[in-house]
Amino acid sequence: ADLTQQQQRQQTMATADTDTGKERYKVGETTVIPNRPKLSIAHDPNDESMTCATYVITNEDHTLGNMLRHMTMKDDAVEFCGYSVPHPSEKKIHLRLQTRAPATTNEVLRRALNNTKDLCAHVLDTFNASVQQAQSSSGR
Repeated sequence: ADLTQQQQRQQTMATADTDTGKERYKVGETTVIPNRPKLSIAHDPNDESMTCATYVITNEDHTLGNMLRHMTMKDDAVEFCGYSVPHPSEKKIHLRLQTRAPATTNEVLRRALNNTKDLCAHVLDTFNASVQQAQSSSGR
């Protein structure tokens, strides 16, 4: 039986990955590699105040990296924040964060994540209200 190109891609995505020996699953246009930690932290062992860290976030790209960088830089306790995608074929970002004591990098990142969640909820609520208003004004 002939397979369409999409079916062939789906079969290829579901086969074992030769590099990791783990299966990959396609979600939308993103390849998700299961059984990997979503977040790992590399702290400087000499930094007891926990004011410098690099966070490795798997299965993410520039979308989350840029938003987290932006939301983190709005915090007054932040000295530096930047992110990078090590390689286009790797589905992970490195978020480098440096804070002013006594704020720790974990505290600042948690605040940035909560602020991001609140912002996304506000955008979604505003969008839904606009859709409802448009539908009611058009007579639907």
